[in-house]
Amino acid sequence: MTTAAGARDRGTRAAVIAGIGGYVPGEAIPNTAFEHRLDTSDEWIRQRTGIGFRHFVSVAASRRALASAGEHAVDMVILATTTPDHPCPATAPSVASRLGLGPVPAFDVAAVCSGFLYALMLAESTIRSGGAERVLVVGADSFSTILDPGDRNTAVIFGDGAGAMVLRSGHRDEDGAVLATHLGSDGGQADLIMVPGGGSRERTSESASTGWNRYFTMQGKRVFEAAVAAMSESAASVMGRVGWTPATVDRLVAHQANLRILRSVSYRLGLPAERALVHLDRVGNTSAASIPLALADAAQRIGAGERMILTAFGGGTTWGAAAVTWPHLVSSHSHTGAQDDSLVS
Repeated sequence: MTTAAGARDRGTRAAVIAGIGGYVPGEAIPNTAFEHRLDTSDEWIRQRTGIGFRHFVSVAASRRALASAGEHAVDMVILATTTPDHPCPATAPSVASRLGLGPVPAFDVAAVCSGFLYALMLAESTIRSGGAERVLVVGADSFSTILDPGDRNTAVIFGDGAGAMVLRSGHRDEDGAVLATHLGSDGGQADLIMVPGGGSRERTSESASTGWNRYFTMQGKRVFEAAVAAMSESAASVMGRVGWTPATVDRLVAHQANLRILRSVSYRLGLPAERALVHLDRVGNTSAASIPLALADAAQRIGAGERMILTAFGGGTTWGAAAVTWPHLVSSHSHTGAQDDSLVS
C-alpha cells in the first residue's frame, strides 16, 4: 500500500500492479495424444493454431500473486471464469475463504476470454475511486470440463490454467500503473462462441441429432475475423488515449487464442511480431487465464517501466484492452505442478 500524498488525490490516484502469479497442472498433453482419436496430427494443429501442448484439470494461482506482491490481505476479490465450481453460488467467495481473506467482497465475472480484462477494469476503477486499496484479480478456467472430446475444432485448442494479479492504490507516474482501459460487447454475435445448454433459456440435454448441448461450440472462421478486428480496434483506442505510438509500445500481450490471431493483431497495430508475448504454444488457449499466465511466465524478462498493451476477445461477444506499464516485482511465479481439486484454491 502506498503512502504517497498524490495517491490520495483522486485526480492522480491509479491502480498499480503489485504482484502476478500463474499456475497450470503438471501433465502437459502433447498434440500427438489427439492423432488417433480425432484424425489429426501434430503438424496440422501447430500450423493452424501454434499450439504444441496444453494442460488439463483444475488449477490455482492466487496465493502466488499474493506472495509476489508481498501481501497477505486484499479488500476485494474478482474472479473471471466461464467454468465456475458450481452454477450457484459464485466461486469467488470460496476463493476468498480458502485464502483466509476474511469477509471481503468477492464476485465472479463472466466474459469468457475477455473476462480478465473486464475484471481488471472493475478493479482499476474501484481503486481509482477510493473504494478499495488492494484488489485480487483472478482469471481461471478449466475448459476441459466443457469440451466435446470428439470435436477436433475445439478439443485440441484449449487448456486449463489460472492467472492472478494483485492491484494496489498508487500514482499514475509509478511503474506498474494501469493507465487506460477499453471494453466492448456485441450480443448479436453470441452464437460465435457458446455453450448452448445449462442456462434458463435452454436446459442441459442430449439428443440423437445434436448430442450434448452442454459442450462448448465455436465458429472458428468468424471468430478469427471478429477477434482480429475487435482486439486491434480496442488496443488502438487505449494507445490513442495515452498517446502511445507503435514505436513506443514495448510489448503486446494479447489473449493467447491462436498464433495467427496474435500475428494479425500485431500487424494491424504496426508492431513487430517479436513484441507480442507468446505462451500458447506450451499451454494452449486458457481463456480468462491466458493474459495473466503469459505475464507471469514472462515477468522476469520484462523490464520495469516497459509499456504494454493488453487485449482480448471472447464470447458474448466481448472484447477489451488496457494500457499499462510494468512494475518492479520482487518475485513472480508461473508454476506447473500437481492438480488441485477446485478451480482456484
